[in-house]
Amino acid sequence: MEITLSVLKADIGSVGGHTLPSQRVLSRVQEVVREAVGKLLLDAYVFHIGDDIVLLLSHTHGPRHPEVHGLAWKAFQEGTRVAKEEGLYGAGQDLLKDAFTGNLHGLGPQVAEMRFTERPSEPFVVLAADKTEPGAFNLPLYLAFADPMYSSGLLLSPDLRPGFRFRIMDLAQTERDSYITLDAPERLYDIATLLRDPHRFAVESIWSRRYGEIAAVVSTTRLRNIAGRYVGKDDPVALIRTQKIFPATEELGPPFALAPFVAGDTRGSHHLPLMPVKANTPASTFFCVPMVSGLAFSLKEGRFSEPVDLFADPVWDAVRAKVVEKAQEMRRQGFYGPAMLPMEELEYTGIAERLKELAREFT
Repeated sequence: MEITLSVLKADIGSVGGHTLPSQRVLSRVQEVVREAVGKLLLDAYVFHIGDDIVLLLSHTHGPRHPEVHGLAWKAFQEGTRVAKEEGLYGAGQDLLKDAFTGNLHGLGPQVAEMRFTERPSEPFVVLAADKTEPGAFNLPLYLAFADPMYSSGLLLSPDLRPGFRFRIMDLAQTERDSYITLDAPERLYDIATLLRDPHRFAVESIWSRRYGEIAAVVSTTRLRNIAGRYVGKDDPVALIRTQKIFPATEELGPPFALAPFVAGDTRGSHHLPLMPVKANTPASTFFCVPMVSGLAFSLKEGRFSEPVDLFADPVWDAVRAKVVEKAQEMRRQGFYGPAMLPMEELEYTGIAERLKELAREFT
């Protein structure tokens, strides 16, 4: 059975600042989506990461389907209406356009979709991040799909040994989408050359070279390219198929224990480590530490099993404790050096404007 999975995510208002959506907002979004199950949709699941609401939808209509995207737009608009009634902060923040234009690409919400023929056993993972950039998944995906130090299946499984094909997007190209396709392991150094810069380049999708099957897809929308100004971090989502011809679920998890430094957090202008957290975790009041949650599902005829929270077991408590130390050490450096983003990446323009004024005083 050919299935399309769609993950759509947006910040449409949160309690007390950048924290989490209210229960009324979350419930209204869930109501709109659940009404379509058994009609437009095969199944749906709604959760949040920080102040972002995530919709996981299954259907048979293919990516960018106007009715599916229209349903998500309606759900986010309805949630925004409730958020405005409650006076929540940033109500409708990620809905950057006034009218729906056929699909959500270019309207603000993050979108990741893949279409495939369902296997007899179809496990997959949904990743959702908050307070960070589209390239935040670069290193974990590189390690899970290209590095045998983390993904032992590359050595042990004949299905994985031929490697994977990476499609990488140049985020600096604002006029049109610009991609390059590179094969691992032959082009491993070239892949590393690009992915080392998550501000500029991001994994868009990954494919099995042996079977030609899609393995992973990541949202790559940069909100500032749509709005022309800072309106919040991009907060990517990803869909990743696991097991058999793909890395095992337990091979996908360990790369996130590295908690790589990524751009984002307070005012979108600093570097802090990416912290693995349980789904439905509020954003951190410690400088809005970038967060990622992961839910694993099994799929049968388009219906979801109950999810497993990838970052809920006791191992991740120890990881989070180390991430906190890492984050605190970086924040002790304040505004200096790599603690704050480079000038070309600063989302708030106050520094750039001040530099122009100071330039006139140089002799």
